[in-house]
Amino acid sequence: MRFADELYMRRALELAALGHNTTRPNPMVGCVVTYKGKIIGEGWHQKYGEPHAEVNAINSLADKSLLPHCKVYVTLEPCSHYGKTPPCADFLIEHGIRSIFICNTDPNPLVAGRGIRKLLDAGCEVHVGLLEEEGSELNKRFFTFHRHKRPYIILKWAETADGFISRPNGEPTAISGPLAKKLVHKWRTEEQAIMVGTRTALSDNPQLNVREWTGNAPIRIVMDKDLRLPPTLHIFDKKQPTLVYNYERHEHNPNLEYVKITPAADLLEQILPDLYRRTVQSVLVEGGTILLNYFLESNTWDEIRILRSPQQLEAGVKAPALSLCGLTQTATIGDDELFIYRKYP
Repeated sequence: MRFADELYMRRALELAALGHNTTRPNPMVGCVVTYKGKIIGEGWHQKYGEPHAEVNAINSLADKSLLPHCKVYVTLEPCSHYGKTPPCADFLIEHGIRSIFICNTDPNPLVAGRGIRKLLDAGCEVHVGLLEEEGSELNKRFFTFHRHKRPYIILKWAETADGFISRPNGEPTAISGPLAKKLVHKWRTEEQAIMVGTRTALSDNPQLNVREWTGNAPIRIVMDKDLRLPPTLHIFDKKQPTLVYNYERHEHNPNLEYVKITPAADLLEQILPDLYRRTVQSVLVEGGTILLNYFLESNTWDEIRILRSPQQLEAGVKAPALSLCGLTQTATIGDDELFIYRKYP
């Protein structure tokens, strides 16, 4: 591939990222059209149910008669099926596109190579895999959802320099600084759901919404096996969609649903398939230690984010212990340090 091809695909990836949080359950997709080495059209999938990136890019052209002589760069395999919109592979073929560069194949079973096959059968020149890693990172939630039939799981906690997440009696205490708190609220806008355990809901009474950033509040998920949490907690205020997994009952109310699971079966083997059926593509697990350790011990996670404060408690509830490598990123957030671990499939 020429260096210029990478530049055009990077531009398509930049465009795709503009659709973050507006395209779910669809992936983020960007598209660039070039003619004689110049970009003459571009577009991205802006909102679920609306035209896809390829349609927006081609419709942005002033002179569509140039299309048979153009190259198209698209971050994901063009769809091949009728959904909310017609197939993009057919759309490209109908407009005479002959040369197409694709970043990633689509893991969605409704596509999964069929779009590429349509293009090849129509005589198009198709190049697949340009900046594949960057494309996989962009749509990691979508890819994990379709490949593993579960949401993308992010485990997050804040710990002191001596390894505690709260005081000895579980009493909540501010560990992270104000800048880190703002970052956590930004993270909440980026994930579809947020999960806590019974003890965290009881001791912290968290709202699990977005106050320090602008964006959508996630779906709240709480583990309350024996339904012992009092209804006065913030999590039951019905201000945003909330799922309560428990052993006692099924009950559906506006923005508050009780989902019964079986005590004899594995917890995550029931919850994650249920979230998959609800098309929840990502979950930010915020604690506490029991719930976080459950995910760690079952090796069910994709990313871990730890905010480490310089303060010390000397005693309290210990943070989860990590015996793994895979540290991929560190950063300084105000007075705190951020450590990010990734587990690649």
